[in-house]
Amino acid sequence: MLDHTMTIAILGVGALGAPVLLLCVHGVSSLLERPLGETATGKACQAVNVTGLLASLGVLSLMLLDGTRHESIAIGEWVSIPHYHFSVKLIFDRLSVPMAILSFVLCGTVGAFATRYMHRERGYNRFFVLYALFVVGMVLTSLAGTIETLFAGWELVGLSSALLVAFFQERPAPARNGLRVWVVYRVSDAALLLAAVVLHHLSGEGDFDQLMGAGPWPDGEAAVSGLPALIVGLLLLVAAAGKSALVPFSGWLPRAMEGPTPSSAVFYGALSVHLGAYLLLRVSAILDTSPWLAAAVVVLGVATAFYAYLVGSVQTDIKSALSFASLVQVGLIVAEIGIGFRYLALIHLLGHACLRTLQFIRAPTLLHDYHQLENAIGHHLPRSGGPLGLAPGPLRTWLYRFALERGYLDSLLAEYVVLPFVRLFIWCDAMERRWTDLLTGRAPQPVKQPTAMMEDVA
Repeated sequence: MLDHTMTIAILGVGALGAPVLLLCVHGVSSLLERPLGETATGKACQAVNVTGLLASLGVLSLMLLDGTRHESIAIGEWVSIPHYHFSVKLIFDRLSVPMAILSFVLCGTVGAFATRYMHRERGYNRFFVLYALFVVGMVLTSLAGTIETLFAGWELVGLSSALLVAFFQERPAPARNGLRVWVVYRVSDAALLLAAVVLHHLSGEGDFDQLMGAGPWPDGEAAVSGLPALIVGLLLLVAAAGKSALVPFSGWLPRAMEGPTPSSAVFYGALSVHLGAYLLLRVSAILDTSPWLAAAVVVLGVATAFYAYLVGSVQTDIKSALSFASLVQVGLIVAEIGIGFRYLALIHLLGHACLRTLQFIRAPTLLHDYHQLENAIGHHLPRSGGPLGLAPGPLRTWLYRFALERGYLDSLLAEYVVLPFVRLFIWCDAMERRWTDLLTGRAPQPVKQPTAMMEDVA
């Protein structure tokens, strides 16, 4: 007879294995140039999400029946050398299991919606390959027991998200915005990778059970403290800010709306945009070691919520308005994490993800319904001026300009962060050209300034 731990291990591996199987089926059939038909694709997505959901609910039921708050399943070692080891480990607790259940529920809902929304679309199979990749990354990130395992899932989510932003690649705007999202994700990934390196340097491992204490979430005590904890915490905060579009990285979120509506619903409106908050919840024990770090989390969350509320009030298309409305709630969730309301933040995250998914799925038919309503009543529906209309004249004008320019964040980042790097690369290129011209005896050629590229960056 299987014991409690073994049963949880089987169910947990089944929850992760189901989306991996879906990815393999879609990937192999695509490589063989024999993609699944629309009906088979819909049934495969439904079967995988239902299987993963039932396995996750089984884990939750066993943990509730036995009163277990924490279970770890070690799958194997990636690398094992003196003082360092990289292991593959799954963790089941009050944070990971609800997040996995949420992932299967929302991915299943959006998958069923997408089979109809993407009907006869040229990139139908490509969409579901990336969809399967996202589900694998999301479940792996949710159940990750080590920072290396989390990083692997984090990368899969980022890759699939950026490719889906550029899904309509025949148009220039989606490809350009997909690249913009990918660049921001690279900054976030670099910060997370640096945090993992620092943690390995301090303790020789990235196991959350060791780093966050032996107690079940959220009662653990961090194994690092003082200045190292502050450095690691700030790196993790940058990683969370990039992934969840917190200030100053908020500019990529409305750009992500270039993707199909199903991807906007489950990725940037519900799941992917909450991964930064999930990361902060997972490492919440580190936040408790430094009041300054916790204060930085609160300030960043409140600033993001205020910024998104202000900018969202002037948006004219439904998907951009919903994206900033989502960002307001993400900012509040991050602030709750910094204050220490971990369970409140988790409940807020779960409820908000479900609500926003419903709103994004409803968005394609909203304008049609509005037009029907206005035709029925014989005039346009009243539109209020929003919070900006309450400000006095000169301030109201400045606030409108600030909101319409989305806080000038893109311009500031381009001017003070991106362009210095571009100029440095141009200078390095010029030095290389002069050196090669000197060696070959050719006359020096003038270096053309990439003005078009710099205009795109700005």
